[in-house]
Amino acid sequence: MRVARAATAAKITSMTDLLILNGRLVTWNTPNEILDDCALLLRDGRIAAMGPSARLREQHPNTEQMDARGQLVMPGNICAHTHFYGAFARGMAIPGPAPKDFPDILERLWWRLDRALLDVDVEYSALVSLLDAIKHGTTTLIDHHASPNAIDSSLDQIADAVERAGVRAALCYEVSDRNGLDEAQAGISENVRFLHAVKERDTDLLAATFGLHASLSLSDRTLAKCVAAAKGLDTGFHIHVAEHEVDEYDSREKYGMRVVDRLAAAGVLGPKSIVAHAIHIDAREMELLRDTGTWVTHQPRSNMNNAVGAAPVESMMRLGIPVCLGNDGMGNAMWGEWKEAYFLHKAAHRDPRRGNGMDVVQMAVYNNAALAQVFWPELPLGRLAVGAAADVILVDYQAITPLSAGNLPWHIIFGFESSMVTTTIVGGRVLMRDRQLLTLDEAAITARSRELAAEVWERYNALGS
Repeated sequence: MRVARAATAAKITSMTDLLILNGRLVTWNTPNEILDDCALLLRDGRIAAMGPSARLREQHPNTEQMDARGQLVMPGNICAHTHFYGAFARGMAIPGPAPKDFPDILERLWWRLDRALLDVDVEYSALVSLLDAIKHGTTTLIDHHASPNAIDSSLDQIADAVERAGVRAALCYEVSDRNGLDEAQAGISENVRFLHAVKERDTDLLAATFGLHASLSLSDRTLAKCVAAAKGLDTGFHIHVAEHEVDEYDSREKYGMRVVDRLAAAGVLGPKSIVAHAIHIDAREMELLRDTGTWVTHQPRSNMNNAVGAAPVESMMRLGIPVCLGNDGMGNAMWGEWKEAYFLHKAAHRDPRRGNGMDVVQMAVYNNAALAQVFWPELPLGRLAVGAAADVILVDYQAITPLSAGNLPWHIIFGFESSMVTTTIVGGRVLMRDRQLLTLDEAAITARSRELAAEVWERYNALGS
């Protein structure tokens, strides 16, 4: 069953020119600036002009206006690695004793949950994730999908949800041998099919890459088939790497080399490829990631939840590896990820100097924007500048202490809450205004998702019996 758009959405969210007045603009340019009492003119999906409110109001007297009322006007947040399909795990109990380690979590939670998903569950897990993103100011997401019993056209199910919601997303399907060769081939086919299909959709909301699960669930044969299938498709890969030590142990035992060495030899790494986590890599693996220009994503909330350790993000960044910030499906309020990135490394190293706020900004803002550019090369994302994408959020943050470009990271970490996002705009289209969702019917979607999640949980429990 498809959910109808809100009745007034087409009128309210149409991409007419929009003048946002009386805002405090956070540009996230280099260097970052906060521009008081300024305005943005949004036209044809881009930022057409920016400057003092009085001047732009005078120049564009007949343009539809939105009064920011002194709120912060910022680029939308970007998530470098997520899993929409995991949405229905919220509140679900894992039968039996608590999982003892990450491999146990994979086998008893995620590899049963993804097998319990049907087509409609794929659609609704995406919809509830996208609702969450819009409400919390996340406008671009890079998703990594798995639904072994509903592989064919699963990326179209997600893509349809993305287009209805109005956000941007880069999609892929995770190929794995864990359920047999036929499923692995189906995953390969789904990636290839969607890489072609996304071009036919002719929208700048969608992009694609080639998904792989992890070295530990990919044979040499399947890995080679993936690389061969991706040849000529102008794509990289999106894969989990060394999230737990078992990935390294498995690779050394089976293939006589560490994970990143194996992926480099197979032709998986490169400037269009993303490796998620990279917690247990060594110095030589870092050099390989750097030398191949491969992107790394850091997911601190998930890493703490799974008790897998703290990735050496400072060492990687010092070496020149572009480390980005994702959420691993833990929720699309990205400022929560900022906070945990800041605190995790202090706790893990027992050193308050670790996890510097500017390092968090480098990951979450500048590196995430650069990674998004890989998927949308003609569309500058993650900053307020003339010609950049009109992906904008309004944030009702009333600072109780002086706020400047220099101390903004610490205001975000210690003062911002995701509930402060009042308006979300993507490509000049208003998706939420004054906390009213305009493109999706939250009540209808959440009611249906509760019904579907209950059925998923029943199938999940049956798979374990």
